[in-house]
Amino acid sequence: MGGSASDEQVQAARARYAPAPSAHPTSSVRREDFEPPPEVGGSRVRRRVLILGAVVIVAVAAITLVPGLASLRTRFAHGDAWWLALGAALKLLSGFSYVAVFRGVFCPRMRWRTSAEIGLAELGANAVIPVGGAGGLALGAWALQRGGMDGAKIARRSVAFFLLTSLPNVLGVIIIGLGLAVGAFPGHAGLALTLLPALIAAAAIVVTITGGRLAAAAEQRLAARRGRSSRAAKILRALSDGVVEALSLLREGNPWLLIGLVGYLVFDVMVLWATFHAFGSAPTLAIVWIGYLIGELGGLIPLPGGLGGVELGLVGMLVLYHVPVGAATAAVLGYRAIALVVPAAVGVVAFAMLRRSVARETLAISCCEPGGEVEVIGRGTVRITV
Repeated sequence: MGGSASDEQVQAARARYAPAPSAHPTSSVRREDFEPPPEVGGSRVRRRVLILGAVVIVAVAAITLVPGLASLRTRFAHGDAWWLALGAALKLLSGFSYVAVFRGVFCPRMRWRTSAEIGLAELGANAVIPVGGAGGLALGAWALQRGGMDGAKIARRSVAFFLLTSLPNVLGVIIIGLGLAVGAFPGHAGLALTLLPALIAAAAIVVTITGGRLAAAAEQRLAARRGRSSRAAKILRALSDGVVEALSLLREGNPWLLIGLVGYLVFDVMVLWATFHAFGSAPTLAIVWIGYLIGELGGLIPLPGGLGGVELGLVGMLVLYHVPVGAATAAVLGYRAIALVVPAAVGVVAFAMLRRSVARETLAISCCEPGGEVEVIGRGTVRITV
């Protein structure tokens, strides 16, 4: 986290962070209250990157050498770079929308720059580590703990975050599925691929809300027998409180949160739309949407970056919706390349910036005399006591 500070830097920091009267109340903290950001799984990440690289090499070799994939090679050879660049820009906008959701759920008073550094670093970790990204979650938890948020609140806000980011997908299946079923949107598919997914998605919302209430009742019964400190009781409490928290955040109507939720999904779907145009003819937008929304469930398979599961899910669903397999495969592979490369590249830069910010903060804290004030990631301006 950077080298040692020079004498000039130390003297400047001491002068800057000496005690001074403040017109605004600030919280008081100790130097040892602040931990550096976690490493994003060093050896684990390297292992995942090696696996990803090996899979990519095999995929490229197969596309290049297998005789039956000549049409796919032709599509890639004639791909439109402008459409691919648009896809990369859309993925970047999706990432910034994620930052808005992260900030709206966890830390609405955190500076936008800090929120962007943490949120984009999370996305970078999640692009490599499967199923939501343990490295990304560790970064978020670190920032929240520094902000003074207790573990129980972090747990329920994490549940709320997952539910809120899933909600646009579920609503999308309902809207697009019903629209295709009644002919409001262009595209051809039977009721089993339009009305049925819409009904299942609607049922999922009911089950989630009901499940939150059932979890609360189960937690009370379990707490009466084993105490509220038991692990199972804490999990049930986090689930039930997370559902309540998600509904409460929606009722608050924070515009940045709502914009972020919509943008995070919409921009990502449009990346797939852009890659369809890059590698040939595109199906109707409604078909792209419904294929994406259902096919992305393949990402729940615990593979590095969801590699393999997402591709099979997306291509399989699009083919079921009568998209030619060659066009679907080319578009999905292009989409997945953008979905992995852009967050990983931006995440590396964001994490480097975050660590540099922490290095500056560490210097300020170490040089600050008791009673002095410094700006701390996750808390804002604080007064150092000892």
